[in-house]
Amino acid sequence: MKKRNLIYIAIIVICVISVFVAVYYQLFVENNKPNVVEIGNNTPINDTKQDEIDLEKIKDEFNNLFDNKFNKQGYDTSSIKKIKALEAEDVVYMGYEIDKEETGKYDVNLHVPIFNVDGEAASQVNSSTQSVFANKANDIFANAKVFTIYNIDYTAYLNDNILSLVIRATLKEGDNAQRLIVQTHNYDIKSGKIITLNELLTRRGIAYKEVNSKIEKYINEANKQAQAVSMALSGQSVYIRDVNNAMYVTDNSNYFFIGPDGDIYILYPYGNSNYTSEIDIIKI
Repeated sequence: MKKRNLIYIAIIVICVISVFVAVYYQLFVENNKPNVVEIGNNTPINDTKQDEIDLEKIKDEFNNLFDNKFNKQGYDTSSIKKIKALEAEDVVYMGYEIDKEETGKYDVNLHVPIFNVDGEAASQVNSSTQSVFANKANDIFANAKVFTIYNIDYTAYLNDNILSLVIRATLKEGDNAQRLIVQTHNYDIKSGKIITLNELLTRRGIAYKEVNSKIEKYINEANKQAQAVSMALSGQSVYIRDVNNAMYVTDNSNYFFIGPDGDIYILYPYGNSNYTSEIDIIKI
């Protein structure tokens, strides 16, 4: 009889322990697993449900990247062929720095990079920097008719064989709304070619469909928030997106870069062609 009672007690104890373990696993293990979605064949990417996060968080993270430096991240750059006349300089370096102010005319603070890689593609990068950013500074110095504030910063990262350069400018001319202007360049140091977003995604084994879905989700959420602000604050200037615009697919997404730890940032800088500082940033 005593033996039978001991068996019953043992069974009860085992059941109680099993229930406790199941509850513990559900509360402290299962719920703390990272939310990961399989993209492509082998590459998992974190799906942080960016539409449920404060959209300003990633913008703040993006803005904090601009340190006016080339971040090698431990990679060896000794095999990269530089422009012959600039062999003493780094692969990306500050070509010139200007901090100039004239009362009633302008306040200009510039950190302009040089892409110091030999070859036609790199030459095109420097030509683009000159035409988009430097020429504007020269025009301000010579012809400013209203008080103008103009700032340029940059950052650059090397990830595997891809060298990414991002240049950001803020421009405020008189009573016009401030513009945020961004250019990105992604250069394959082995092939000597500029690469596209789709080429990068293919290398990473990331499916275009999944990225396009994430872009669509983000843009719709950003537009929803902009419309809410517009309705709540009558007369408030907000940027309303055309969510059906073909630019919101990876085939046509021309602004992107690889940042710290290999993270991909896809950018939609509306100030490149409009008087706005609005920018959408999708992080992969």
